[in-house]
Amino acid sequence: MGIFLTPAVLGSMIIKQYSRNVSSTVGAIPTKDCAYKVKEEISPPRGWVKHSQPAPDHKIVLKIALPQPNFSELERHLYEVSDPDHERYGQHLSKEEVEELVAPHPESLDSVNEWLSSFGFTDDDLVRSAAKDWVTLKVPVSLAEKMLDTKYHVWKHTESGDYLVRTTTYSLPTNLHDHVELIQPTTMFGRFKPDKSNIFKATPIPDSLIQASKGESPINAASGITVDPSCNSIITITCLQQLYNAVGFTPSAKGNSIGITGYLGQFANLQDLQSFFADERPDALNSSFKFISVAGGQNNQSLAAAGDEADLDVQFAFGLSHPISPTFFSTAGSPPFTPDDDTPTDTNEPYTTWLDFILSDPSPPLTISTSYGDDEQTVPLSFAQRACAGFAQLGARGVSLTFSSGDFGVGDGNPDPATQTCITNDGRNLTKFIPAFPASITSVGGTSHIPEVAVATFFSGGGFSNYFSRPSYQDDSVKDFLNTLPKGTYAGLFNPFGIPDVSAQADLFKVFIGGGAFLIGGTSAASPTFAGFVALLNDVRLKAHLPPLGFLNPFLYSKGFEGLNDITSGNNAGCGTPGFNATKGWDPVTGLGTPNFGKLKELVVQN
Repeated sequence: MGIFLTPAVLGSMIIKQYSRNVSSTVGAIPTKDCAYKVKEEISPPRGWVKHSQPAPDHKIVLKIALPQPNFSELERHLYEVSDPDHERYGQHLSKEEVEELVAPHPESLDSVNEWLSSFGFTDDDLVRSAAKDWVTLKVPVSLAEKMLDTKYHVWKHTESGDYLVRTTTYSLPTNLHDHVELIQPTTMFGRFKPDKSNIFKATPIPDSLIQASKGESPINAASGITVDPSCNSIITITCLQQLYNAVGFTPSAKGNSIGITGYLGQFANLQDLQSFFADERPDALNSSFKFISVAGGQNNQSLAAAGDEADLDVQFAFGLSHPISPTFFSTAGSPPFTPDDDTPTDTNEPYTTWLDFILSDPSPPLTISTSYGDDEQTVPLSFAQRACAGFAQLGARGVSLTFSSGDFGVGDGNPDPATQTCITNDGRNLTKFIPAFPASITSVGGTSHIPEVAVATFFSGGGFSNYFSRPSYQDDSVKDFLNTLPKGTYAGLFNPFGIPDVSAQADLFKVFIGGGAFLIGGTSAASPTFAGFVALLNDVRLKAHLPPLGFLNPFLYSKGFEGLNDITSGNNAGCGTPGFNATKGWDPVTGLGTPNFGKLKELVVQN
């Protein structure tokens, strides 16, 4: 689909053509001697201690981000094509158009090439993204230390025992500072993890629980229809269809698709999927999903290797959206890293590995759910901004992304001031709410029970990002909420970018794992659930000969809220406080609310 090419876009097209014509040999320009200057420096993160020195030949996969001088233009396109009140709504950009908008300046390409060649690298040693805005290379840590004028250490996380090879500062030649946005892994201490509650893990289902609700009266849901009483004990596909007003809807549009991301050695087991379909979605029996390996991601199908996170995600996302075309992405990396291993299993943030892959895909799934995240403060600001720029590229292309908001309320899930652990990582050791990363996508919080309330077995991740300014589409909703707070409430503990955007059921999900049925709780369940209904909404639009929804938030805050069930009870404790309360309208516990598909399917096709 064509777009109006602004001067900035035309300029970036010239840049890309220039980059195709430069010599393929790194180092065509003579090396310049230039003094080093610190590029990034952080305080040692709280909870991490130096453990040892890595072996000199320990391999690191360095990822170098070059600046995207026209990103503001991409952002403008993103908001225009995502705003249902804009004349360009739905006119998503092509892969090539997006790449033109994020291409680096030729001078940046030349400067980085020159620097790399001074260490003996040739083009054959490098992997470049399609837009040439990322350069990836594998180097021994001893060489990385010379390139970055730094010293790496093996760091140990005292609570979990996890290990990372990282540094707290790195430098670059002064003439490179304007041509390199960031280099990782350096200062990134995130412990990338599934957003599944540590309080309510996978629990076998007792027979007594299955029998308990028989004979009880149906429950009235906010959608106006009745829900089976068993849904207050066990959540199934049928429960979600009833609760969210989608009973009887069967998607049939051509070209629709949904994807689930898998990390950390989480394998989606096909036998478990068939057991789930037999139990909850018989019409889907013998159907499967497309498996895609990212950077060597494995597909271990032994029942012993079945992943609780992966099984949860594919069973509910694909069960709700059947027969929409499903894909599971398995991204390489199987922590924990062991400090005495010769070669680490993973030393990089897997978001960027997956983003590199999916941005190069000419036809990514139209809806993608991710149930993994980090504490925002463990992610350097430069990295957070660059990762979210990648998510923006997908949104501009018409892809809807949902992420679970986390399971620890406004920070650590602990309401006790004496034992809370919400301490800043900036060396000041201040108490502050700790939001989850990422924030600038569609963040999905958690509810439970019928009628719905904010989940209380654990606490729905929510609050306010400390990194990102509030987007305009949130202004009215967030201001209305803030006006309900007594003056001075939690002063200094948060900033005004609100999380989550929406919510869905997040507890007591019946999942088949390793051949058995278990109950799982966590916003890990909420994100694939909401994504399943987004895929159904895309079906409605595609059948009406309309483009897919793409980046959801501008629609949700301007029109879509009318098709959401407002959740007004519950809270999300943490950091020694009760957290925030769910209330009328948007709130930083359950967002705008849970889906009412019957209403949303009318809203998504309105002019």
